[in-house]
Amino acid sequence: MSILSATLTATAAAGVLSFACAGLVALTARPHWVPKLVSYAIGALLGAVFLEILPHALSLGQPPQLVLSVVLGGILLFFVLERLVLWRHDHGHDHGDEAADRAHDHGGARTGAMIVIGDSVHNFVDGLIISAAFTTDPRLGTITALAIIAHEIPQETGDFLVLLHGGLSRRRALMMNLVSSVAMVIGGALGAVALHELQAAVPVLLALAAASMIYVAVADLIPGLHRRAGLSATAWQISLILLGVGTIRLAHWLIGEP
Repeated sequence: MSILSATLTATAAAGVLSFACAGLVALTARPHWVPKLVSYAIGALLGAVFLEILPHALSLGQPPQLVLSVVLGGILLFFVLERLVLWRHDHGHDHGDEAADRAHDHGGARTGAMIVIGDSVHNFVDGLIISAAFTTDPRLGTITALAIIAHEIPQETGDFLVLLHGGLSRRRALMMNLVSSVAMVIGGALGAVALHELQAAVPVLLALAAASMIYVAVADLIPGLHRRAGLSATAWQISLILLGVGTIRLAHWLIGEP
């Protein structure tokens, strides 16, 4: 089997399996669980950023200042993009309350767009990583694909829950997750035919993916937790955030670094 064929097979399998497992978990959740499980999504997003994506980006030889500058610039970029979306929906209307209502209505769409952008970039880079592993050794490529599946399942589950919490239908949330999963196959295919040219961009792409996930967790999700007061709600939130972080750590510990 050629490197291109092996890479396409592995990336397709990784995308389908992680998407299917995450969708199965998320679809079995009852509607009234979703607001609570957003805390899990926050933990999964931040765990993926600080335990997986950024450490990997910093290990690829680029100066840490460059990687972290891209993260900072990415956060500012996503803030500007979100403000432009708000401005587009509010422009031309005079009533502040109505504008606020429209902003709230489009909150799910904005969060969904950020999730899809970040997850697509991350999955694209995963495809590059799988293709690089198959270029080195077929066995390493297989192990790498399995490792990426294990890392993706909790993150994809968290993303799905974020989309549902934002008000998207289950069907639309599934379609958005499917779009980001396809990015892994595209990254694998491009990596197999132009790995040397694309390899230098991997740290920057990872940093952008990390920026989008940090922005979604901190700007769109965490503020919503403060609306639920009380010791019991706080305890649930902290526990589920830790569970989200813990699943990322567990996947890393069981499979190891791809």
